[in-house]
Amino acid sequence: MRKIEELWKEAGVQQVKKLDRCPVRLNQKHRINVLALGDVGMTVLLGLKLLGGDVIERIGICDINKANVERLEREMNQIRYPFGLADMPKVYAVEEEKLFDCDVVVFCASKGIPPIGVKGDVRMAQLEANREIIAHYGALAKKADFQGLMCVVSDPVDPLCRAFLDASGLHPAQIQGYGLGVMNARACYYAEKDPRFADYLEEGRAFGPHGGDLVIANSISAYDEALSRELTELTVNANMEVRELGYKPYIAPAVSSAAVSILLTLRGDWHYGSLYLGDGETGAFLGIKNRMTSAGPVYEDLKLPEALYARIKNAYDNLCNLK
Repeated sequence: MRKIEELWKEAGVQQVKKLDRCPVRLNQKHRINVLALGDVGMTVLLGLKLLGGDVIERIGICDINKANVERLEREMNQIRYPFGLADMPKVYAVEEEKLFDCDVVVFCASKGIPPIGVKGDVRMAQLEANREIIAHYGALAKKADFQGLMCVVSDPVDPLCRAFLDASGLHPAQIQGYGLGVMNARACYYAEKDPRFADYLEEGRAFGPHGGDLVIANSISAYDEALSRELTELTVNANMEVRELGYKPYIAPAVSSAAVSILLTLRGDWHYGSLYLGDGETGAFLGIKNRMTSAGPVYEDLKLPEALYARIKNAYDNLCNLK
């Protein structure tokens, strides 16, 4: 049986950077800014507005399309319960130069999203364009001396987290990627449809990136390599099934990976997200079950069957080698 901490040791990391900082105020209200209001950003915004009243004070929105910002400021603030039955956070416009004047930034900016009909893993196709964008905002975060939490939602999540870390110089505990939540949700979807995968609902786990190197384990205690790989394949290709119907698969990722998981982070609850395992030179952001504590983020460090560990190591090594 192996443990996650062995990943970075075997990769040659001499002294892993400790995730010993909590960039949020757990279970208190936060000022959140959402960058980019396309399909994903708008859906994330709606999820945060509807579900986050307990941990969100207000939500700033920033986009190059000013008309869309004005539209969403109006629309979102016209969503409310009658008679003051419950509070929802107010939404307001924020300019780019004030983007990091808040507690949490949600990065949904993306360029060059592949159109419907494109085959293969479309997530990695966006890396170069989105790396350039996130580096720009990393420089802004550095200039602003940002002390809060950076939530990376855009694809490919894990490499973009690393690009932001390099550009911003922030503490690695301040950056988390939000792409694995929907992979867990998709695995659950297939596990509910096929009794062969039913163990996943209670005993399964998801690891790794939001993409081709994803690792789905049908069960930790009764790991089955063949079943796990079959369920992984279904999960990885779930987005293509939606594309083949003629739609972009953004609703489930925006809610399961982003809105729900970000709120669980602010509440200190377990969720799926990517944390940095490395020394600054060697290392990568790896998707794993984790939660935020007053001492910083901690991940679930289970004892893993050798075959499962090998799959996770392969994913981690590939992320480390991605330039």
